[in-house]
Amino acid sequence: MTKKVFLTARESDLTLSRICYQLNENHFPWNNSVIIGLQPRGNQLAKVIAERIQKNFKVDEIKNGTLDSTFHRDDFRRRESPINASPNDMSILIEGKKVILIDDVLYTGRSVRAALDALGDYGRPAKIELCVLVDRRFSRELPIQPDYSGHRVDAISNEKVKLDWSKENSLSVLIENTPHA
Repeated sequence: MTKKVFLTARESDLTLSRICYQLNENHFPWNNSVIIGLQPRGNQLAKVIAERIQKNFKVDEIKNGTLDSTFHRDDFRRRESPINASPNDMSILIEGKKVILIDDVLYTGRSVRAALDALGDYGRPAKIELCVLVDRRFSRELPIQPDYSGHRVDAISNEKVKLDWSKENSLSVLIENTPHA
C-alpha cells in the first residue's frame, strides 16, 4: 500500500479556515443553524469547525450534534459481518432549523443519503446543507453534491482518501493506494 499526501497540515488548515468563513457568512448569527457531524469520521471535523467559528468570529454558541446512519444504510443487511454503530448525540432541536451535515469525504453519496433518512427521525429541518473536506467528484452513485467543499480530488476506485489526525492539533489528507485483490 502506498500513501501520498494530498493536503499538508498547512493546506488543510487554510482549507478549514475558508470553510469556516463560508459557513459563518451564510449562517451568522447561528441562532437558527446547527452543525451535525456524521459518525464516525465527520464528527471530529464538525467539532473542529464549530470551535473555530466560535473562536474566530466570537460566536457564543453553535448548537451541534453527531449522527450515526448505520441502520439507515442500504447495504446494512448485505455485509458478511455485523456493523457496530457509533452513539448519536442529538440533544439539539432541528425542527425548523438550518442543518449543516459535515462529513470528511464525499464518495458515492450513500452515507449522505442514509444520514438524510436518519435525520428525519429527529424532526423536519427548514434546510439541509452538506459540507465536506474532500469531494471525490467522479465516484458518485447518487445525485448528491456538497454545498461546501474544501477540495476536489479525482481518485480511482482502489484509492482511499483519509484524514490523518495523528499529529496533535493538525490535520492532513492522504490518498492510499490499495492493490486490487
